[in-house]
Amino acid sequence: MMGRLKLTFLILLTILPTVQSLYFFISEGERKCFLEELPEETLLIGTYKTMIQDKRTSEFINPTPGVGMHVEVHDPSGSVILSKSYQAEGRFSFTSHSSGEHVLCLYSNTSKWFGGAKLKVYLDIQIGEHAVNYPEVAQKDKLTDLQLRVRQLLDQVSQIQKEQNYQRQREKRFRDTSESTSQRVFVWSLFQLVVLVGLGFWQIQHLKKFFIAKKLV
Repeated sequence: MMGRLKLTFLILLTILPTVQSLYFFISEGERKCFLEELPEETLLIGTYKTMIQDKRTSEFINPTPGVGMHVEVHDPSGSVILSKSYQAEGRFSFTSHSSGEHVLCLYSNTSKWFGGAKLKVYLDIQIGEHAVNYPEVAQKDKLTDLQLRVRQLLDQVSQIQKEQNYQRQREKRFRDTSESTSQRVFVWSLFQLVVLVGLGFWQIQHLKKFFIAKKLV
C-alpha cells in the first residue's frame, strides 16, 4: 500500500505544471543566477521583460532602446551551452543534453545607460511539455483536437519517464556516495583500532622492560 502511495505521489509531482514565474531586481554590474534541475533532453523556455527605475518617480517604466539582457546557461559539467544578448523583452530556450543542475544567469548587456538605476526583471520559466506551444503545433502539423490531445499525453508520458530516469540517477549517486562514505568511515575506524592496539602493545612492552630493569619482576 505504501509503495503504491509513493508511486502515485511521484507521478503527481512529475505531472504538475513545471512553470515558474517570478521577478527580481538587479543593479549595475550585478548578475542573478538560478539553479534548474533538468532531466536529459528536456526543453526549457524562459520569457522575460525588463523595466528600469525612473529616478524622479521611483517607478519602473519601459526602458529606452538599446537596453537588453545577456543570458548565460551552464550545464552540470560547467560548460556554457547558451550565451547570448537579447532585447529588453524576449525569450530564450535551450535543450539539456545531460541531467542535473543547470545554472541560468541573467545580467544587463551594457552599463552606460544605467546611471545607477535599478532594473526590475519579470521571468517566466517553462520546462518540458509545458514549454511546447501546442496550438502552434496543431496548426503546423494540421492535427485534429483528438490528435493534439494524444500528442500532449505522449509528451507528458515521455516527460514522466525522463523525470523518473533522472530520479533513479540521483538515487544511484546518493547510494554510491553513502556507500563510499560508509567504507571510508569503516577504514578510518579500523585504522584507529589498529593504532590503539599497537599503542597498547607498545605500552605493555615498555612497562615490562621498565619493571625488569628496576628488578621489580
